[in-house]
Amino acid sequence: MIRSFSDMIYLALIKEDRFNFLVNGFVVSVQLTLSAALIGVALGLIIAIFKIRNKGATASFANAYITVIRGTPAVVQLTVIYFVVLAKSGLPAMLIAAIAFGLNSAAYVAEIVRGGIMAVDKGQTEAGRSLGLSSFQTMRYIVIPQAVKNVLPALGNEFIVLLKETSIAGYISIVDLNKGGQHISSITYNGMVAPLCVAYIYLLMTTTMASALDRLERRMRAGD
Repeated sequence: MIRSFSDMIYLALIKEDRFNFLVNGFVVSVQLTLSAALIGVALGLIIAIFKIRNKGATASFANAYITVIRGTPAVVQLTVIYFVVLAKSGLPAMLIAAIAFGLNSAAYVAEIVRGGIMAVDKGQTEAGRSLGLSSFQTMRYIVIPQAVKNVLPALGNEFIVLLKETSIAGYISIVDLNKGGQHISSITYNGMVAPLCVAYIYLLMTTTMASALDRLERRMRAGD
């Protein structure tokens, strides 16, 4: 049994350097997550402000956007954007995936940021305005820095969810970590070793992120 398992590991990972499917897939997954996170944070912040201001068309757009994104599966959003919305754009699949995941994440980031901003005492906003700051300056220099501490745990969890969500990128032929594992399984006709390795790598990444966020949160609290 031990020899048989070691043979499976050899065939799945060592022979013909098949572990490179996982290494390259890991790099793709990280790049995709970081790109999508940047898009999600930038767009999510804008949508959150639209919703907080609650004025006319921008508020309606923000509410509709959040409802649609949160009410449909990420895999459906990915395939619609790739095969329909940006089908003739000529953009590389990696960029389209980053946009799709970023648009998805933005809806959740918007609600997280909105909750964090609303949790800041209204007196802080009034104090900023009394000092002659504009609404934008008050938001930028007074409200958002305080809101960051409120949203950090939830935002960290969203990034962890985003990392795991990128595992569906294979639906549009991107060879991420999960797809790399599937390639190994199809080559070796073994459905155990590669999926276990993929699961372990994802677990290692998510626990590392959670630990880093926990340390950052404690450090920020200690600085109060």
